[in-house]
Amino acid sequence: MAEKNLNQKIKELDQKVEWFSSDEFELEKAVDEYKKALALAEEIEEDLKSLKNEIEVLNEDFTKE
Repeated sequence: MAEKNLNQKIKELDQKVEWFSSDEFELEKAVDEYKKALALAEEIEEDLKSLKNEIEVLNEDFTKE
């Protein structure tokens, strides 16, 4: 399976967060779903850090010229 892009990860995280206030919510599954959402949020944070670093490098290259 191909790796998800940032937009797909954010959409998936939104769905996981919405689950907690949906009719499908089950207390027995809440801890597991929370752990999955937390892991996904951490992935998103790492992706954003990587993008920020890439933008900073590009910006430095652009301002040197």
